[in-house]
Amino acid sequence: MTRWLDDDEQRTWRAFLAASQRVQEELDRQLQRDSGMPHAYYAVLVKLSEAPGRTMRMSELAAEVNSSQSRLSHAVKRLEERGWVRREPCDTDKRVSWAILTDQGLAVLTATAPGHVEAVRQTVFDRLAPEQVVQLAAICAAILAKPDPDLPA
Repeated sequence: MTRWLDDDEQRTWRAFLAASQRVQEELDRQLQRDSGMPHAYYAVLVKLSEAPGRTMRMSELAAEVNSSQSRLSHAVKRLEERGWVRREPCDTDKRVSWAILTDQGLAVLTATAPGHVEAVRQTVFDRLAPEQVVQLAAICAAILAKPDPDLPA
């Protein structure tokens, strides 16, 4: 039996979708304007900058940025063309490829981050009261939590 959304749930769901889309569009617009890159490329640079040795397996990087391996491969190719990332095969496992953030890529990320953080602040946090930030964190954690496999669906 289908559990349809009631009117409040429907309004909340649609508001969530609209808010999520607006945040993504505003952040993407800011990054394109200020740095000439989409938000997806910025996410790749951030994840690589946080990795040990600024290096990650392509498959792990895809999972971290919520991307398919095909889509990530395309993004990394574009980042390679800009000199911001390089790809290297694994010496011990030919199925593995490494993505490595270059010094130039780190410099671009370092220059881009302040404007991006300000855009995040203006788009999200400046619009919320401190207690709403706490609530938003709890809501996101609940949505992202993996379901307990021992509980019935």
